[in-house]
Amino acid sequence: MNKLSFMTRLGILCAVGALLAGCERPPPDVVQQGYRGTGMDAVQNPKVKAELFAKNVLPPMPPAVPHVEGVPMARDVYKNLQVLTDLDVAQLGQVMAAQANWIAPKEQCVYCHNLEDFASDEKYTKVVARRMIQMTRDINVNWQGHVKDIGVTCNTCHRGRAVPEYTWFTPVAPKTQGGMAGNRRGQDVPAPSVLLASLPYDPYTPFLLKAQPIRVEAATALPNGDKAGIFQTEDTYSLMMSMSKSLGVNCTHCHNSQHFATWNGAPPTRVQAWWAVRMNRHINNEYLVPLTDTFPASRRGPTGDVAKVYCETCHQGVPKPFNGVSMLPSYPEYARIPPPPPPPEAVPAADPALTAPADAAAATTATTATTAATAEAPVEGAAVAGAP
Repeated sequence: MNKLSFMTRLGILCAVGALLAGCERPPPDVVQQGYRGTGMDAVQNPKVKAELFAKNVLPPMPPAVPHVEGVPMARDVYKNLQVLTDLDVAQLGQVMAAQANWIAPKEQCVYCHNLEDFASDEKYTKVVARRMIQMTRDINVNWQGHVKDIGVTCNTCHRGRAVPEYTWFTPVAPKTQGGMAGNRRGQDVPAPSVLLASLPYDPYTPFLLKAQPIRVEAATALPNGDKAGIFQTEDTYSLMMSMSKSLGVNCTHCHNSQHFATWNGAPPTRVQAWWAVRMNRHINNEYLVPLTDTFPASRRGPTGDVAKVYCETCHQGVPKPFNGVSMLPSYPEYARIPPPPPPPEAVPAADPALTAPADAAAATTATTATTAATAEAPVEGAAVAGAP
């Protein structure tokens, strides 16, 4: 065997060193979040952080459209307007254009509307969109414990997709192997939802659909009703793994590292996370699950359920959606719930002795003719266009 010269070996070592140096991961960014010495630090890969930041940058937003005196209200112009009844026609036009770009940038209006009859509800997408507008307003008005003043719009979840990129369906139960205890609950099924950990593969149903307590330890040392069993502990860790991935954070984003269960010394973000779990559960049970039969079979999951939300639906890898930039200054319509319309004024009952015609047959004929004429008469100022 020929012996390599010293210079040749040195050159090979230098080449290998340069190659390995190019493959070295960048040093992580470490940001202190708690008191010194507690280990409450956020550890982030700067490359991944930059990619997620760029993904969550909003395009320039238009100014909000104020109501101008003389501009007619949309409810007085469009037929079958049921939700956005507090907007004028200019404000409604901006909201509809924005929703088309956020949800169906290619299809535009035709994704929800029959272009020959905008008022028609024949497309299920319009029925769903109407309910989603109500949901968005509910979140911004009633769930500020989580969304604060940043709020949400349709774009927070959809981002140019008819179906948000991050949703969940009830998964199909895995096949067991010889009745193994682990597979009985799916711990040994590698699932991206729990970062391929040996944990239950469904971290959402117990907490974001049902109301299972989030707990990994008892408040006392003795077995009693406050004790958390092993299954409940595993479910809780599954949810925590999902939340960590969804926000791109580690445990100390919400927890006091000296004692994870205690609220004392925990960051304020833990309170927001407490609200987040309940908000997700509210959205899934009050808005999405009731729409199951509205969706066609092609839009449901493998077990026939509708797509549901979890933390990543909005956050998409960052602690605050769109890096904390609010869209509500441009679209304040999503941050208010109009009061219900006033009840119709009561009409006093007429005295039959004074108003009843002498000829009952003539009265019946007159009533029938009036009803037919009213049904055929066009609505003054009504247009064929409509909106949710």
